[in-house]
Amino acid sequence: MKLLVVILNYRVTELTIDCLRSLAGRIVRVPGARVAVCENGSGGERLQAEIDRNGWGGWCSLTPVYPNLGFTGGNNVVIRAALASADPPEYVLLLNSDTLVHDGALEALVEFMDAHPRVGIAGSQLVNPDDSIQASPFRFHGIASQFDAAIRFALVHRLLARWWVVAPTPTRASACDWVSGASMILRRTMLGEIGLLDEGLYTYYDDIDLCQRALRAGWETWYVPQSRITHLEGAATGIVHRVVKRRPAYWFQARRRFFLRNHGALYTALVDLATLLGLVIYRFRCLVLRKPDTDPPRFLADAFRHSVFVTGFRVREVENPALKEAAASSAAGAAPVPEEKAG
Repeated sequence: MKLLVVILNYRVTELTIDCLRSLAGRIVRVPGARVAVCENGSGGERLQAEIDRNGWGGWCSLTPVYPNLGFTGGNNVVIRAALASADPPEYVLLLNSDTLVHDGALEALVEFMDAHPRVGIAGSQLVNPDDSIQASPFRFHGIASQFDAAIRFALVHRLLARWWVVAPTPTRASACDWVSGASMILRRTMLGEIGLLDEGLYTYYDDIDLCQRALRAGWETWYVPQSRITHLEGAATGIVHRVVKRRPAYWFQARRRFFLRNHGALYTALVDLATLLGLVIYRFRCLVLRKPDTDPPRFLADAFRHSVFVTGFRVREVENPALKEAAASSAAGAAPVPEEKAG
């Protein structure tokens, strides 16, 4: 197999169907390409019916799992089975369910990887529905960038420009630190060397972690703007900059695990200290200048509660809330909650 496109669905069935519809007619342009959907703990009957009704079964398969294993676990279920098959894919493309594939997007990634054997990971150009370009590619997170993101002060922002996470958007293919997992192609030989997604992260920081591990092993990560993907940012998770809702505990836990595993205890402590200091200064400025606090609810308190100063320096796996729900349902003798019907 040349390419396996892996899509994760969790309670966004209509978005996943739209994504598959965008792939229909385009997936066949890459010889030896297939699509595998993981129904990640929310049913699957509606998806399977739509695959059958549209005749997509020749290039698309559905794998249901229960309970929800998160982004990392759900993707790994499909990838692990594919790599162990008689015809493992040369490349794996992680594609969000809240995306729409443009003409030539798949071919551009595959052709780029074929031409650059030391590239282990490549990411698409992500665009909004109005065709404006989303932030990508990125620089790795660090102490300075975390302080900058927390304090949100123009002078500090300019002084720390060289450490901004969001780098200037290139107009042509360029090497970078990391790319978004919304559309990220992975080389099989690289995965065989560094391993699959870290399931201990559950859902966040997985793309940064994978690119960090690839770099340590000598693999390059590139941004390929010739591959264009519309991304309905945050539609699957509800976490976007425009929507202010409380950040879930597993986001903070994934952040802590990422820094501890990749940078160690001292560096993580400095990252947390810089973040908390920046948040306190930002909150003070909001009070003095009588400006609205645009952080998610309880963000400062949650950041402190999940920092290494409270939780310690042991590397922990992120708590999967779906496992708790499944255990509670099983203990109560309740059946799993079925997927919502399409309207």
